[in-house]
Amino acid sequence: MSNYDDPARLRQALDRILPAVVKPGRYVGGEWNMARKDWAAAEARMAFLFPDVYEVAMSNLALRILYGRVNDDPRFLCERAFAPWPDMAAKMRAEGIPLYGLESFRPLLAFDALGVTLQYELSYTNILHMLDLAGIPRQSARRGQGAWPWLMAGGPGAFNPEPLAPFFDIFLLGDGEELLPDALALIGADMRRGVPRAETLRRLAGCRGVYAPAFYTPRATISGVFQGVKAEAPAPQPVRKAVVADLDAAYFPARCIVPYNETVHDRVMLEVMRGCTRGCRFCQAGMTGRPLRERAPAVLRRQARESVRATGYEEISLVSLSTGDYSGISGLLRDLTSDMAGLGVNVSLPSLRLDSFDVALAAEVGKTRKSGLTFAPEAGTQRLRDVINKGVKDEDLLRAAEAAFAAGWSNIKLYYMIGLPTETKEDLDGIAAQAEAVLAAGRRRRGKIKVTASVSNFVPKPHTPFQWAAQDSRDTFLAKQAYLREKLRRTPIKLHCHDADMSVAEAVLARGDRRIADLLDVLTDEGAMFDSWSEWFRPDLWRKAFSVTGLRAEDFTGARDLAAPLPWDHLSTGVDKEFLRAEVLKAESGERTEDCRLLCGLCGVCGDPA
Repeated sequence: MSNYDDPARLRQALDRILPAVVKPGRYVGGEWNMARKDWAAAEARMAFLFPDVYEVAMSNLALRILYGRVNDDPRFLCERAFAPWPDMAAKMRAEGIPLYGLESFRPLLAFDALGVTLQYELSYTNILHMLDLAGIPRQSARRGQGAWPWLMAGGPGAFNPEPLAPFFDIFLLGDGEELLPDALALIGADMRRGVPRAETLRRLAGCRGVYAPAFYTPRATISGVFQGVKAEAPAPQPVRKAVVADLDAAYFPARCIVPYNETVHDRVMLEVMRGCTRGCRFCQAGMTGRPLRERAPAVLRRQARESVRATGYEEISLVSLSTGDYSGISGLLRDLTSDMAGLGVNVSLPSLRLDSFDVALAAEVGKTRKSGLTFAPEAGTQRLRDVINKGVKDEDLLRAAEAAFAAGWSNIKLYYMIGLPTETKEDLDGIAAQAEAVLAAGRRRRGKIKVTASVSNFVPKPHTPFQWAAQDSRDTFLAKQAYLREKLRRTPIKLHCHDADMSVAEAVLARGDRRIADLLDVLTDEGAMFDSWSEWFRPDLWRKAFSVTGLRAEDFTGARDLAAPLPWDHLSTGVDKEFLRAEVLKAESGERTEDCRLLCGLCGVCGDPA
């Protein structure tokens, strides 16, 4: 029995150490709208684990949805646990304080299930640190048939969970509102009946959207060449994701928790639609999130009113992969602005496409408080935008920028990627030329303006047409960044470039197989944590981990044969692999694929059986 099984004793220990850490409010809970449920009455008790710091976690829409969805079910209880900042983690280890749920201050070992969201590959070492702090063996094989919490994961990373497969019992593919309650109900019922853990796992593996790695064996040649994954009956192959068909009827967290600490996004988040029809060939979310589903304007207006009343937030953000593509965006903006008139509530659009942003839309958004706007041309030339199927033109960018400047904005950020397949020096020149053209357009309209070019490094992601593409080397990325800095050196345009080492590490984790679990083990043992934070990312630890494991980054970042099996082929997003292959050939010839709302691209999603 732990010294801290008693919540009161754990809180006393926290009282001793919290004055010595940064932002102690991250670790005390008690926020407005926090769920308080009867521990003894719950049929299944779950902790939602987010492998990043509190202010990032509390800005995540998936957390809001799933926390509310589980707690609104009288059968279940859901608490939260986040990655402690390094200072707090060190104090907890020194004092022997286990990771705990923020609602009840019970150790994670007391819960029936732990659900981890895989939002970003570079948070994976944090997951293992959280397990260590909780006193839970990392590898599922070491947990055996004991009374350990069930370890589940979902989110974008679950579409290639192989690097984490040895650590988890199950992965949930697709929309969690559909999956999580059913999984908890099965786990809770089997625990009450005394069903052996192995049998529960087999039953979970038969549910749609549930991937249980224990029933799937990777195969390779004697020389180590990957040959695919074989399923053990009755586990399905492929595992098909779960989909919320009717977004109007889906759960919405109107009474979301309002943190006392400042978070990354302190606002109501209205999900106007889910999925995307544009078909950008680099975009994992656009492929895995299909099909497109919209919420009705009347539903969104009701949700906005309920959320503002329940939270007191002063901003509403209309979120989706491309909010400007929402079919009734202008009318919705007009109605929401009218609904919020006199309340001091701002309505914002964080995700805007150049070819769906016009003067009328700019004017409608401009009625509320003006912060900066971000547009994503992605590439600097029309040729490369056709390669990646980003259907916007230079004139779209200039028209959108001029509309924004005319409506009163003075701060515009342009988002680009470098290292995209077929990229040339002329494409880099195009980035600088576009940014300068936007600057000139702003100066014609307004006095003092700010233009920022934010440049990320291309990372090939599973389940996209570019899943077979090679990633540029670290040195190549650095050379391209230096070239852009020189091109823009004499202009007032600010250039922000993403860390090249971090992008290579991200690609390794994104396209890795189960061998990467050994790499993650070594990284965690060596102290790698908060890898998604540039100030904490340690390239030297990654080099050491590759050396210790004998793995090479280039084995995971290099080009892949279109005919070769991939580590994630046994997991289905509904998008047909032949469609993705055809998109590769179209990219090579610079041929675009139309928005599938206008012309079906036959990707296979809409024919996926429910």
